[in-house]
Amino acid sequence: MTTRKLRRWLGGSPARTDAAIALSCFLLAAPVSAATAYHRDASIGGYLLLLLASCLPLLARSRRPVAVAACTVAIGVAELLLVPLAPGRRPESLGISMVAVGFALYAVGTRTDRRTAWRTGCCAAAALTLTALIVRPGLEELPQNLGLIAWPCLSVAIGDAVRSRRELLASAVERAERAERTREEEARRRVTEERMRIARELHDVVAHHITLVNTQAGVAHHLMRTDPDHAYQALERIRDTSRAALDELRATVGLLRHSGDQAAAAPREPAPGLAGLDDLLDAFRHSGLAVTLERSGPATGAPAGPAADGLPPITDLTAYRIIQEALTNTHKHAGPATAVVRLDFTPDLLRVTVEDDGRGTGPGGEGTGHGMIGMYERARAAGGTLTAGPRPRRGFRVHAELPLPDRTGRKGCR
Repeated sequence: MTTRKLRRWLGGSPARTDAAIALSCFLLAAPVSAATAYHRDASIGGYLLLLLASCLPLLARSRRPVAVAACTVAIGVAELLLVPLAPGRRPESLGISMVAVGFALYAVGTRTDRRTAWRTGCCAAAALTLTALIVRPGLEELPQNLGLIAWPCLSVAIGDAVRSRRELLASAVERAERAERTREEEARRRVTEERMRIARELHDVVAHHITLVNTQAGVAHHLMRTDPDHAYQALERIRDTSRAALDELRATVGLLRHSGDQAAAAPREPAPGLAGLDDLLDAFRHSGLAVTLERSGPATGAPAGPAADGLPPITDLTAYRIIQEALTNTHKHAGPATAVVRLDFTPDLLRVTVEDDGRGTGPGGEGTGHGMIGMYERARAAGGTLTAGPRPRRGFRVHAELPLPDRTGRKGCR
């Protein structure tokens, strides 16, 4: 526990760490310097003062590592030139400042880039070695002089290895954190996409069926006294429409109650498609909207729609939902109007057009605009485009172009 507290205390301030290192350097080298001075009959106080002078620059090693290294090397050069072992003998090195040089160059290795660290270390080794060769010439002193190369280079190598290890650990931690963030973002994106998809399905089901139920209920109420037979037929259509709405709602809500393999095993109604287009148009006709269907292209002869022509499920569903939403908007907002649905099949495109001659609908009219947004999103999800807007004279037009796969299974290019 004490070691942990000490590390936390030192790590809280670089100045504290530098002071602790400078003090440790002095305490480690002081006994060796004093013993060597005593053995050689030299001034112990002088050597301790020289050692203290070499350790003082370490107080700034975190802020200016290169400058501190240069200062300690300069003190080491001065030691080689000026410190005599005994009266009447030439100056020789005792290695008093080498410990401080090692700490300073280690800081350079850990706190600067590799090129700067090795340049500083090589300059320090060259300065110390050349000074030693000048002060102590001769072959008998050559091994000791060349040994000064090892100490600076070893200090830089250790510092560089520590720095590389720290960078590697930091990079691994950063990659792990980025992977975790990416995983969370991907999960949120998928949840958002699924929520939007379910919202579109619910909007299309509710808006379409409730609009029809409301219209048919109004017809039944109007005819209840004057024409009970037709009112009874309207009530039957209300029953059928509400049952279809409940079936589709049950299938959609079932996706929320199950997940994974359970969702795959959950009973669901088949997704609507262009095969049920005639039933959809009949429902609108019974509710009072005159709708005609025009087909062109390879599917012109299809009895109810091009479901048998190999449409991808997403394209089939998208085309159906766009027609359903466009006609629902026409029925709700266009007033007395007639509508035309056109399906144009080409080798690589399915063009869906819904036009009416009513008073005009769109984002600026009544309603929340969610249905229009849903149509844009559906067309984009199927890889196609959708345009919608008022017609030049009267009415509103919705036009979608959805890509179809070619014979190789790839989607056609526009």
